[in-house]
Amino acid sequence: MKFVVADSFISSLARLTNEAKKAAKITTFDLFANPANPGMRFHRLDRAQDKNFWSVRVNADLRIIVHRLEDSLLLCYVGHHDEAYAWAERRKIEIHPETGALQIVEIRERVEEVVITRPTAGQKIPLANCPDDLLLSYGVPAEWLSAVKQADEDALLTLAGHLPGEAGEAILELATGGKPAPRPVVVGGDAFAHPDAQRRFRLMTDIEELKRALEYPWDKWTIFLHPAQREWVEKDFNGPARVAGSAGTGKTIVALHRAAFLARAHPDARVLLTTFSDALASALQGQFQRLIAGEPRVAERVDIRALNAIGEHLYTLHFGAPRLVTRETLRQYLAEAAQGGPAARFSAAFLLDEWAEVVDAWQLKRWEDYRNVPRLGRKTRLPEARRAELWAVFEVVNHRLAGEGWLTHAGMFARLAEAIRDRPPYDFVIVDEAQDISIPQLRFLAAFDAKAPNRLFFAGDLGQRIFQQPFSWAALGVDVRGRSRTLRVNYRTSHQIRTQADKLLAPQLTDVDGNVEDRRGTVSVFNGPPPVIRVFDNEAQESAAVADWLKERMRECAAPGEIGIIVRAEAQIPRARRAAELAGLSSNVLDERVQIQPDCVSICTMPLAKGLEFRCVAVMACDDEVIPLQSRIQEIADESDLEEVYNTERHLLYVACTRARDALHISAVAPASEFLSDLLQ
Repeated sequence: MKFVVADSFISSLARLTNEAKKAAKITTFDLFANPANPGMRFHRLDRAQDKNFWSVRVNADLRIIVHRLEDSLLLCYVGHHDEAYAWAERRKIEIHPETGALQIVEIRERVEEVVITRPTAGQKIPLANCPDDLLLSYGVPAEWLSAVKQADEDALLTLAGHLPGEAGEAILELATGGKPAPRPVVVGGDAFAHPDAQRRFRLMTDIEELKRALEYPWDKWTIFLHPAQREWVEKDFNGPARVAGSAGTGKTIVALHRAAFLARAHPDARVLLTTFSDALASALQGQFQRLIAGEPRVAERVDIRALNAIGEHLYTLHFGAPRLVTRETLRQYLAEAAQGGPAARFSAAFLLDEWAEVVDAWQLKRWEDYRNVPRLGRKTRLPEARRAELWAVFEVVNHRLAGEGWLTHAGMFARLAEAIRDRPPYDFVIVDEAQDISIPQLRFLAAFDAKAPNRLFFAGDLGQRIFQQPFSWAALGVDVRGRSRTLRVNYRTSHQIRTQADKLLAPQLTDVDGNVEDRRGTVSVFNGPPPVIRVFDNEAQESAAVADWLKERMRECAAPGEIGIIVRAEAQIPRARRAAELAGLSSNVLDERVQIQPDCVSICTMPLAKGLEFRCVAVMACDDEVIPLQSRIQEIADESDLEEVYNTERHLLYVACTRARDALHISAVAPASEFLSDLLQ
């Protein structure tokens, strides 16, 4: 008998108290071990329209709702007695007649909250003229066709939440002018094997897989893949490939599954899963262990480290431990070389940035190379005479570093690239948060024979680029044109939060090579309350208001570990701590190790928020001169560089806002950041 778990069961399990979860899991394991055991107390739900719904007693209060057929047992829901029975009475499970996918369908006449009224004059009915056969082809259940075609824009958003996932996504995309991808048609086959069904239902083959599915309910989307995600996880590419998408569309999940898929498909291969920071690498490590728990042979062949860390590791193996120079030492050497000369007219910040982003990044050792190098992303114009003045400084620093045995990360990666070109240490490389990969790091990866099939795979979002200047990947031998896709289904962030945050960015973003990331048509799969945006007269008022908001979230059953407070920089952390204290909550300030504690509210800066997610997020201290950060603006040597600073500061605020799943509170003390006016448009 097939033992299948639905994502609705995982979601309902997550809402239970810890004691209730423990009891429900014990009963689930007993069902898996022997569903025919006479001790399992099945009760047919006579009031349910679908006569295959049964309840299984967990204890005096809890019930598991299962759908029982001769050849399968499907776990659908777990909850308190009356609530669980009501859930089953409002639903049925059937195979869609057009697509062949198994669906959990809400019974139209029993869904009281979806009320379709006759439209008033001027109301837009987006899908009034949409053909029935087209809606059916996208998986819309037949009994919901009339409601879909009568709904105005607001009702359609509510309606989408009551439809099977693929149908809800399709009608929202159609309503916003998009054209959803055609749904697969698999009629007459295994309904559980349909790509749409695999998003909702997971066949459990052993007890370890079941334990993994039940242990991490918040990470259910690491198990249930969207067909668009699955396609790119398993696809063969004849060169480097990239998956893009706005925050919450599952790019990291694709990267994790891709690493596991390649390791399973190639038993002798070595796989590197990497990203730009130690904190993100640590998060990837934890997620990957959950994904492949019980598969030690897969785990031992997938190396998960930050790019700088793997560079230092490989360099040590080839040449011995690198003697890496610090940023502070570089700043000192540049200042000393410029002192008293023509280059003294340039600020210390400009000298360091020009060195790091041009001279060192491209490993320029000759005047002719610096004179001719394209300065992509560097807005300050430098005629040849000015470049000559600067080169006099950079040449001195180059010689001094070499003479004293110092190595930069760029120099380390350059030497490594030559060492591994003929014998790459990994067969496959997957890079997460690829928008923040540096020039030296990409040149290093290009040395892995970038054009080899499936060798390089990237996941990233141009809208979250916060650390690196734009540059051409194709010029470095990593050309993803024709092998790039944008994911459009948002699983993490509610429709209300996503649409508000998207106002910070342009609808289309284009990289230097002409690859376009079109953010239009992205669909969130669930609703939530609209974000709260408030400006206060002083910090005390802000902290008190945020504290009240945190208390409300706790009353809604949010756990402290599900709440994050995010600020622009370390200077604003005391304001976040104060809000948590006023709410009566313990707080934990995250660092590069990013250790979230379940009993504490997490506090972090915007750069450290990358890769994190919380049920509820308060973004505090969005004041003028805080975001954009005044110190960054003061370091600008030329006004034309302002655009890049403003872009990355916008991206930081976008990252902070999209860490929230269900609830978002944004606050500032007057005068507020100009970015808040964009959010309020």
